[in-house]
Amino acid sequence: MSRRRTGTPFEERAEDLMGITQVRDGIVRIEQAGTNCYLVTSAGAPYFVDAGLPRTRELAEQALRESGHDWGDVTDVLLTHAHFDHLGFAAHASRAGARIWAHPGDHRIARRPYRYQPGRPRLLYPLRHPASVLVLARMVAAGALKVEGVAQIENLHPGADGLPAGVEVVATPGHTDGHCVLLLPDSDVVFTGDALVTLDPYTGRTGPRIVARAGTKDARGALRSLDAIAATGAGTVLPGHGEPFRRGAAAAAESAAGAGVA
Repeated sequence: MSRRRTGTPFEERAEDLMGITQVRDGIVRIEQAGTNCYLVTSAGAPYFVDAGLPRTRELAEQALRESGHDWGDVTDVLLTHAHFDHLGFAAHASRAGARIWAHPGDHRIARRPYRYQPGRPRLLYPLRHPASVLVLARMVAAGALKVEGVAQIENLHPGADGLPAGVEVVATPGHTDGHCVLLLPDSDVVFTGDALVTLDPYTGRTGPRIVARAGTKDARGALRSLDAIAATGAGTVLPGHGEPFRRGAAAAAESAAGAGVA
């Protein structure tokens, strides 16, 4: 698996690169414009956790090739939530035969990615938080304004049948009504989507935190959901934005709770 970047800790990185990195055996992080999705291979079958931005499809295809697969082999795309920056190549994967999963609370925005209401108007955030400008500009360049919705969606929820082997779903509403995190106990990782990030695109701030109200529907609910993330006990947190956090889900949740809400 190719590596396009160094392992510099996220606290020390101000730049916003793109690339493919292997997190551990069977889990590959695909990063573009500060937004992550993940290629997971289980029992020889690949699936994705989230789908990045539209241009992330090129990196996803490279990751598939390097793992000996193509789009026709992808069984599933599991969406932690259905915001546009996590839906980028989901429609393409669906046409290639993959099942797209999202919590019923997010089906509406999965079909119409721009029809949702954040907790606070986002237009002033770049003025108040200049560090966000570069991140948001790169997201736009990666296709953030041209995301295709998905028509056929499977119901993702705790205890759902038919998921890839070893996936446990934990409901973490707040960022969206249907946000879920995905736990892989055998790999000791939790995919936290935007319920807990280490880069907030709307402020440019790094370190464990919830996303600013510009992208979060219910900030109080998102803060409450940090307890569910801590309870997973995972050793590694793989967020939807920013670097992996390797000091454990409980430490990440505690730090996020202390970071407050922008």
